[in-house]
Amino acid sequence: MARLPETEYRPDVFVHPGDHLQELLEEQGMTQVELARRTGRPIKTINEIVKGRISITTETALQLERVFGVPAHFWVNLEKNYQEYLARIKEHQRLKSQIGWLQKLPVKEMMQWGWIEKRNSETEQVDELLSFFGVSSKKSWTEVYAVPQSAYRLSASFKVDKLALASWLRQGELTAMEINCQPFNRDRFLDALSEIRKLTVEPPHVYQDRIRELCASAGVAAVFIPELPNTRVSGATRWLSPTKALIQLSLRYKADDHLWFTFFHESGHILRHGKKLVFIDGDEKRGNKKGDMEEEANRFASSFLIPDDKYHVFIAAKDFSCTNIKLFAKELEIAPGIVVGRLQHNGHLDYSKCNSLKRRLVWGSPEVSVQ
Repeated sequence: MARLPETEYRPDVFVHPGDHLQELLEEQGMTQVELARRTGRPIKTINEIVKGRISITTETALQLERVFGVPAHFWVNLEKNYQEYLARIKEHQRLKSQIGWLQKLPVKEMMQWGWIEKRNSETEQVDELLSFFGVSSKKSWTEVYAVPQSAYRLSASFKVDKLALASWLRQGELTAMEINCQPFNRDRFLDALSEIRKLTVEPPHVYQDRIRELCASAGVAAVFIPELPNTRVSGATRWLSPTKALIQLSLRYKADDHLWFTFFHESGHILRHGKKLVFIDGDEKRGNKKGDMEEEANRFASSFLIPDDKYHVFIAAKDFSCTNIKLFAKELEIAPGIVVGRLQHNGHLDYSKCNSLKRRLVWGSPEVSVQ
């Protein structure tokens, strides 16, 4: 008879089939030799079953049923439960060896955001994390989530915690799975972007749900996932299937101009670039060269939000007062903070000017809100 470790599992008692068989033999005054004759099994086989060295097969279970009148399914279930117990003991030891990996993950923050649950022990917490990632072991995690650095278009100026980044990406994937999307349609997505552009003047509690709805109707899952420490990521784009794309936003810079630029930048990747690529945009200031595709996505976002011809006319007037910026934004039907961000980035407006026109955004579980 054996017990699972009470500190890790429920204190269920598991009876080895051989123990029960020995009890029956003693109750009926039957020797192993006699049982071997009655079942037609070798004496060595009976002895090995009693000692727990070999398992009771279905055939043996049927033979024991005839000898003792104990149903075959009883023996089969007894054996199955015991083998499960042994597997859990082995699994417990395997999980215990991976506690070091657990300590490298941003577990505290993941629990705070409700991505994972707090467990009673470190081994159970490892099991919880493996389930979160949808893998069976740390080795499997490495094969699935250790994406080559070339896939991450992140700044080389800062060290990125790849474990935290993988956790952030996984939460985006899980959230996206819950969004029912129509098959991707380029024209519908362009129409959705035109509607979303108008939403930039609305508060987060209005535009968040609407963005999800509009994007989903065109085959894109748009999700807002809080940034984890040291991920330094503002947005990411990838295809979950040939007909479903994912835009993931972190609200890293906590200002509406960055949020909207990042959203339309990621949209540019979807419209302009391949379905097998992963784009993860991080701490580099927008517009810095990160490759032709990044530049192309930057240009798409800039011109979609503020048409180039109108922008050039505006800057030619050289009146960058807050009042004039608000009037220009109203004409464009976009949030004034977007104009401020563009002017600051292009060097037409000092970074200390007109920031009152930007909306400061904060996370309020699980939504974005205005500060």
